Amino acid sequence: MILSVVSQIPYANVATYGQIAKLTGLPKHARLVGKVLSQLDTETDLPWHRVLNAQGKISLNKLDEYGHNIQQQKLGAEGILCVGNRVSLKQYQWDGFV
Repeated sequence: MILSVVSQIPYANVATYGQIAKLTGLPKHARLVGKVLSQLDTETDLPWHRVLNAQGKISLNKLDEYGHNIQQQKLGAEGILCVGNRVSLKQYQWDGFV
C-alpha cells in the first residue's frame, strides 16, 4: 500500500514520510515508509525521490558515481528547487489528492 500511495504523487510535487504513512492508513509509521523506500533501486519508475522528511529535507543518501545525491538531482530535473538539501513544503507539497 505504501508504494501505491507513493506512485500517486504528482510530477513536481513532494510528500513527507508521515504524510504517506497517514494516507496509507498507518499514522505514526513514517519510519516504516522511509525503510520501504530506502530498499528500492534508484532506477525504479516509482517516484521515491518525491518523499522527504517532515522538514522538507532529503533523508536518503543515495549517491551516483560522482558523489552527487540522486534524489536531489531527480527533484531538480522536475523543477523542484533544493536549497541546502531542503525543499519548500509550502511551495511543493502534494495535497494528497490525485
